[in-house]
Amino acid sequence: MQIGSNKVVSIDYKLTDDEGRVIDHSSDRGPLAYLHGAGNIIPGLETALEGKKQGDELNVRVEPAQAYGERDEQMIQTLNRSQFQGVDELEVGMQFHAGNQNGGVQVVTVVAIDGDDVTIDANHPLAGTTLNFDVTVREVREASPEELEHGHAHTDEGANDH
Repeated sequence: MQIGSNKVVSIDYKLTDDEGRVIDHSSDRGPLAYLHGAGNIIPGLETALEGKKQGDELNVRVEPAQAYGERDEQMIQTLNRSQFQGVDELEVGMQFHAGNQNGGVQVVTVVAIDGDDVTIDANHPLAGTTLNFDVTVREVREASPEELEHGHAHTDEGANDH
């Protein structure tokens, strides 16, 4: 069976940057299952997997525009420490959920602290990074009606994979 819309696909992968540093891999967790065509994985990888079948192995290079986008310096802001109510100790690297202009929620990361000035970055940590995937397709199957309704694959234990 070929990978296409509304198929549940399980892949093993290793993700590296252009310097060869491993960013993520599935070897500790087992294959990643996703619903093809539902936007569960980055567009560049999903496009490369279209039409593949179980057992196929591929190396995919995904430019930032088809991954997490380019870095946007306007998404970096300096706030006053007082805006972090209820947080006793702020540290570089901490992440928070913050409302955005569209009424949604985004993750922001503390990137610098200078006295009461706290600099946050709302860019995805992999924004601006070219991603290199080594992928093996482990399984391709029809999605269940429940998976189609929910918009993501379900594992055998009933947990959701994203």
